[in-house]
Amino acid sequence: MAESLHTVTTMPTARRPGCPFDPPEELIQAREHGPISRFPFPDGHQGWLVTGYDLVRSVLADSRFSSRRELMRHHPLVDYGDIEVPPAPPGEFLLMDDPQHGRYRKPLVGRFTVRRMRQLTERVEQVTAEHLDAMEKAGPPADLVTAFAKPIPSVIICELLGVPYEDRGSFQEHIDKFLGGEAGDEELFAAYTATQQYLAELVAAKRATPTDDVLSDLTDSDLTDEELKGVALILLSAGFDTTANMLALGAFALLRHPEQLAAWRADPALTDRAVEELLRYLSVAKTFMRTALEDVELGDHTIKAGTTVILSYNTANRDPERFPDPHVLDLRRQDGGHLAFGHGIHQCLGAQLARVEMGVAFPALINRFPTLRLAVPAEDVDLRPELADIYGVKSLPVTWNP
Repeated sequence: MAESLHTVTTMPTARRPGCPFDPPEELIQAREHGPISRFPFPDGHQGWLVTGYDLVRSVLADSRFSSRRELMRHHPLVDYGDIEVPPAPPGEFLLMDDPQHGRYRKPLVGRFTVRRMRQLTERVEQVTAEHLDAMEKAGPPADLVTAFAKPIPSVIICELLGVPYEDRGSFQEHIDKFLGGEAGDEELFAAYTATQQYLAELVAAKRATPTDDVLSDLTDSDLTDEELKGVALILLSAGFDTTANMLALGAFALLRHPEQLAAWRADPALTDRAVEELLRYLSVAKTFMRTALEDVELGDHTIKAGTTVILSYNTANRDPERFPDPHVLDLRRQDGGHLAFGHGIHQCLGAQLARVEMGVAFPALINRFPTLRLAVPAEDVDLRPELADIYGVKSLPVTWNP
């Protein structure tokens, strides 16, 4: 028997006061009504919102649902009218289907294997120690976002791609602007344009004088300069922004759950489980969309061809049918299989890199500063808006006993 059909009338844009780690209340309620709900988009398109774990995973694995940008013409918050969305620029493979998607992803897979990413552990340890040294030397208080969460993944992904050290600051600033959810249209366009121009120059430099990095390696492939620029944009933004926000929001969550922090500090063997639990619990990449290429039966409902489906990762990772006590942060949890990195052909290419960075950075932080605590009331911590592509913390003031 089909489940009762619930309708979510608007995409929620705020989290409950005092609950910065939980999905917006309306999304949790939608999941309680069932794993799939009707969702009328602002432009009148009748779509769907999928909040249940099994159905989100099913859509992500189903080639009948497309990732192509030109098919995603319905924004969940804004009515853009009849404006047609063009296909994704060359190289930006997250917004493509196979075979185009596979053409860009295939040359990268071998460069982001578990073995290769684990080989980076020593360098991640070195970068983390350098920034924690600087933080300790400067003394309390500190902003963990600028002292810890941003610089570690920024250094690592820039080194992987061959971005010169002196260029990292401006790159980081531009990425913040066009992914942070607060820039106006003009500022966003300017940041995106500046990033594109920089990457064009970087690709040309790698083409002329290759160095020991992923981008230089890719110049030996059949990818054009335009395609390399798009690939570099995806890798830089995803490799920096998602991990930076996981480190910042994860540190905030640990400080708000001192018993969990203490358990991790006392038992280093918890690290792998703790990393996976933080990924599940926080789900900083909140939602993605797909469009049905043909009629598809999903959760006792027919998704008509051409219909856009919103996939709620954060509620899927809080689904009580998949994770017991899903709203509890439990670093000893043994239930794996979260969707924080997605699933299927678009599963995050940098998942293992993020795991290495989190598995090094969090233990180093909590062991170096055993008295680490918030320097402001928790309700005053400045969070990214729900409009941002990636949820996280803008500033995290902390202090400790020197």
